[in-house]
Amino acid sequence: MEFMLDTVNLDEIKKWSRVLPLAGVTSNPTIVKKEGTINFFERIQEIREVIGTSASIHIQVVAKDYEGILRDARKIRREFGDDIYIKIPVTTDGLAAIKVLKEEGVRITATAIYTTFQGLLAIETGADYLAPYYNRMENLNINPEEVLSLLAQAIARSGSSSKILAASFKNVAQMNRAFACGVQAITAGSEVFEAAFAMPAISKAVDDFAKDWQEAQGKLHI
Repeated sequence: MEFMLDTVNLDEIKKWSRVLPLAGVTSNPTIVKKEGTINFFERIQEIREVIGTSASIHIQVVAKDYEGILRDARKIRREFGDDIYIKIPVTTDGLAAIKVLKEEGVRITATAIYTTFQGLLAIETGADYLAPYYNRMENLNINPEEVLSLLAQAIARSGSSSKILAASFKNVAQMNRAFACGVQAITAGSEVFEAAFAMPAISKAVDDFAKDWQEAQGKLHI
């Protein structure tokens, strides 16, 4: 299982890189917009310094047309080298660009996946990761568990090296269901990880243990 953080907020990344077995950081233009006016390329370098070289970074193209996607992808690669995964939406132009970029040895995360068919095509083009949008599918009355399960089966059946990097989560239950469907990785915002540890019963258990130890031993620490 791989746990990734869907943000470019440096404070959040510093915090959760200490807590999680962080496999990577993902971003898209909407996430970047939340940070206000920043030098994006400098921010990515700062993120790399925080998470180290073993964790992955996923950067999305902005262009929508074939030529523009290739141009964006090649610029990202020039800036950051070969260890960056370039996120490309699975559209007709996106798929055409993925085919060319994979021939150039570029690492690809195929994103904006809402349907099984999109995912199957991304697998066949050699995408390294597929990023289906769990919560967005639910909002459109698409069954995300069915999509994820079928893609996981297709990967296993074909022996593909593609991994499913499920995205767009609003709660921990959705992430748990995604893993149960056979995905290899998830990415979520820091608020979802915060919620995972916000259950009052967890804090109560820890407080009770500390209280019982102090009453029995007369001190707070072992």
